[in-house]
Formats: sequence, C-alpha cells, structure tokens
Amino acid sequence: MKAVLLVRRRISLAENAFAEIVIWRVPQPLRGSLHDLKYRLAYVVDGKCVLRYDNEAGKGDHRHIGDRETTYQFTTVEQLLSDFLSDVERRRDEDAEDQDRNSR
Repeated sequence: MKAVLLVRRRISLAENAFAEIVIWRVPQPLRGSLHDLKYRLAYVVDGKCVLRYDNEAGKGDHRHIGDRETTYQFTTVEQLLSDFLSDVERRRDEDAEDQDRNSR
C-alpha cells in the first residue's frame, strides 16, 4: 500500500495568517509513532510558522509552540484536530491581547 492523502486543507484566518492541515495514511507507523498516520498541522502568521503539530520520523508525535518543542500524545484524528485548533485560537487571542496592549 502506498501513502494515501486523507486531508489537505488550508484555512485563511486573516490577511496575514492561515492554518494548514495535511494528514496521510501510511503503510506502517513512522519511527517514533504508534499509528499509521503522517501529519503536519501548522499555523502561519506573517509567513512564519508559530505553531506546528507533526510526527517527523524518529521524533514521534510532538508540537512546536514558538521556539518550544513538546511531546504530543496522539489518540485520534478528531482529538488532534481539536487540540490543534484550540492552540491556534489561544495563540490568536494572545496575539490580539498583545496588539491591544501595544496600541495603548
């Protein structure tokens, strides 16, 4: 079996920001993962990736929040999407608060 693309979606969130979701079903788990999915979920602002969930071979499931990398406990695609979108919303709220503080 070859890898099968399950989801490829780009969501515009603002003039300068978007989320991109890419999920593949792969023939066997990537090194470091226990499931048959390869994924990359990214939130990009002003051309810079500020949040990313992925399971790069050898690293397993993890997420990048700014410059910090933490382990991510993958359970289901639905939970992955929910966690990612919650982090995107949290980041957008923090950015809006920062802009509001800076404009005062």
